[in-house]
Amino acid sequence: MKKVFGVIVLGVWMLGAAGSVMAAEPYKVGAVFAITGPAAWLGEPERNTAKMIQEQVNAQGGINGHPLEIIIEDTVGEEAKAVMAVQKLINRDNVLAIVGPTRSGTTMAVIPIMEKAEVPLVSCAAAEAIVNPVRKWVFKTPQKDSDAAIRIYEKMKQLNISKVAIITSTEGFGMEGRKQLKRFAPEYGITIVADETYGPKDTDMTAQLTKFKGTDAQAIVNWAIVPGQATMIKNKKQLGMTIPLFQSHGFGNIKYARAAGDAADGVLFPAGRLLVADSLPADHPQKALLEKYKKDYEEKFKTDVSTFGGHAYDALNLVIAALRAVGPDRAKIRDYIENTKNFVGTGGVFNFSPKDHTGLTKDAFEMITIKGGKFLPAQ
Repeated sequence: MKKVFGVIVLGVWMLGAAGSVMAAEPYKVGAVFAITGPAAWLGEPERNTAKMIQEQVNAQGGINGHPLEIIIEDTVGEEAKAVMAVQKLINRDNVLAIVGPTRSGTTMAVIPIMEKAEVPLVSCAAAEAIVNPVRKWVFKTPQKDSDAAIRIYEKMKQLNISKVAIITSTEGFGMEGRKQLKRFAPEYGITIVADETYGPKDTDMTAQLTKFKGTDAQAIVNWAIVPGQATMIKNKKQLGMTIPLFQSHGFGNIKYARAAGDAADGVLFPAGRLLVADSLPADHPQKALLEKYKKDYEEKFKTDVSTFGGHAYDALNLVIAALRAVGPDRAKIRDYIENTKNFVGTGGVFNFSPKDHTGLTKDAFEMITIKGGKFLPAQ
């Protein structure tokens, strides 16, 4: 009888212990993505990635016994909506950190809020202005747009290109990229012979391209994250233009290439190695992680992985690593991220510091080209 009673007591204790873990306070993390609107091709894979990570983490017992709760808000790519979403996440949901926004402009809009509230932000947008100058509470996972401009110009030097025409979108990412293209051109012996722009919702760029035809440009650089970058490629072919076309790292979604059709063949652009994971050597430090993320994502969502989902993957995993190490303390989470070294992500191997809140160099970029609707390493 005593033995049976002991077993019952032990069983009750075990159930109680399990119940306490199940009832543990969730760790809340905010996520602000452009799930709808012009930048949906970026924000949707970010949202999908966040949901997948939440499921995977909780299936493995959460973070130190605490469920991970990711509260996702749609900014529609608009600054006002991003501001409202961030205020809600901080003041009503009491999140420990926020990942996103998707776009550079919306990120810049919320930075003052994050700094004042002293809540860590890990942006999924690329503009260097997000982290330069360094803000105490703000980090980002995409490679720097300055490094993208440098890699483009390095490739041009290899191809003996010295005169270029640039066309950039008028949203935050495009305007910041335009600054970097103009900044580094003299250093690489590049002369910008034409400089045009287009709006995020524009559907025809033949007027700008016709101006380019009247110059001695040897190549074109198109810098944007909006669907118009695919339209520009088609317009270029329609005008019979054959000079090389370089895109920014904002082209890292195969949907853009497929939207441009065979006109995209031969396009060159810098991007993280996620898009060409299969071609990496077996001993590459990113290969195993890239192949796992790609497999998990494509099996779950039945669509191609993109670098933009990868930015969210890196941002969330940085926050999760901090939570595992220091618990639910905003200041300690910030400190942990700032001192993270050799963190293998989809965007590269990150090494953050008090002076560097991106943690990547230009070597995180691979030059990629397109053939038959597929991304391939450029020769």
